[in-house]
Amino acid sequence: MDNLNGIVAFVRVAQALSFVAAGRTLGISASAVGKSIARLEQSLGVRLFHRTTRRITLTEEGQLFYERCHRMLEELRDTRELLSAAAQTPRGRLRVSLPAIGYRFLLPVLPEFAQRYPEIELDLDFSDHMVDLVEGGFDAAIRSGPLSDSSLMARRLGPFRFVLAASPAYLARAGVPGTPADLEAHACVRYRFATTGKLQPWDIASGAQALPALRSALVCNNMEALRGAVEAGFGIGYMPDFLARGAVAAGTLRTVLDDACEARGQFSILWPSNRQLTPRLRAFVDFICERLFKAR
Repeated sequence: MDNLNGIVAFVRVAQALSFVAAGRTLGISASAVGKSIARLEQSLGVRLFHRTTRRITLTEEGQLFYERCHRMLEELRDTRELLSAAAQTPRGRLRVSLPAIGYRFLLPVLPEFAQRYPEIELDLDFSDHMVDLVEGGFDAAIRSGPLSDSSLMARRLGPFRFVLAASPAYLARAGVPGTPADLEAHACVRYRFATTGKLQPWDIASGAQALPALRSALVCNNMEALRGAVEAGFGIGYMPDFLARGAVAAGTLRTVLDDACEARGQFSILWPSNRQLTPRLRAFVDFICERLFKAR
């Protein structure tokens, strides 16, 4: 396409679904954006947007064109930075996907990163839903668990462990479990994986005996909500140690059956294997691996 500016305008409109918002980002008027889109549609011979007085949406052709153009602009951006001498200084926007609980272990180290790399703008997306890095426009993601996507590069960040915890008030009321078998008599707060809908298993060493059936008092798909329910006295919850640590120190949670909790988790940072490791991404990967390993 000869009109690269028109493609840029189209991508911005497709992302914001607003001519006004796109114009504000590009520093031009909404009218100028509309004319640019009209010229692009005339050149392509297809309509890219459905327009009404209240909203605009992408047509089927527009969605296909957006996916290709967005990828192309990302590659152009990365290539320009790699070839530019100025790009040796890490700078620009870095989009990172993290689990909702990620702020617990990441945010404490980010002020140091911001001081070290003041020209990098971090755009963090916290969600327990699995995202497609390329389609979602993410530079990297931090995830836990096994890595199955062969199209992604990865580096391990560091392990964590799981603990069983309950509020002092609940334990005073229901008693402290002395063995894993005692959990059968307790109310349990369970985590449901947002991606699969399955309940998280409690990986607890119970010797020769099978772990008893757990009675769910409450089920949720957010670890912060799970910890809050446990602190409120709903029952015993199974959670990462870094999530429980502050509450245990404050006395609002107490861990139980510590010797039986053997499960370990693993966080990794991932990025698309078909994308050049830009200076800003390399800086982030190296920094996070260095700092989170130390934190563990």
